[in-house]
Amino acid sequence: MSRLGIFGGTFDPIHHGHLIVAEVLKEELQLSRVLFLPAGQPPHKIGRPITPIAHRLAMLQLALQGNPHFAISYVDVRRPGPCYTVDSLTLLRREYSDAELVFLMGEDSLHDLPTWHEPNRIAELALLGVALRPGIEVDLETIFARVPAARDRVILVPVPLIQIAASDIRRRVAEGRTIRYQVPLVVEEYIARHGLYRTVEAMMPPMTPRTSGV
Repeated sequence: MSRLGIFGGTFDPIHHGHLIVAEVLKEELQLSRVLFLPAGQPPHKIGRPITPIAHRLAMLQLALQGNPHFAISYVDVRRPGPCYTVDSLTLLRREYSDAELVFLMGEDSLHDLPTWHEPNRIAELALLGVALRPGIEVDLETIFARVPAARDRVILVPVPLIQIAASDIRRRVAEGRTIRYQVPLVVEEYIARHGLYRTVEAMMPPMTPRTSGV
């Protein structure tokens, strides 16, 4: 059975940090492909301006071109309402019934997993491929106590320290500063061509996730 990586996110915008982490996890976890799963309406970012999905998809398509192991899943952008991870994985399990799903996340997300919507079901639907990040320590036993289904389903993978954040990229654009080498050149050109992230709203940091989870 092949392994299929699922990499969810707002991707507002996609940047080199996303791409490097996805490539490292693909290799270390022996994934046949990585599906980038852009969120239509992230439940933990309701109330914060988000770039229209058409632009986020266009930038994602540009960034992934040329890598045959990277592709986009549209399951979240084709359905209305908040997109919870458990619902996305349920749909992907039906679509890719012959593959073992591996949900890719950062160590900070693993820390928050117990607050997500139906975390036990998430762990049942997919292995959890976790990118280890310096400075973040997660007590696995505490996670397993709160999400029993995650026991023996977590794979920890060291990744390079990449201090690039989409919120910082948006802020730099709004301030008229360079984002060269933080995003692929085609994405930088797209942002400039369409005038994205030039408003004060673009500088707003992500909201704290609600207890309903993601």
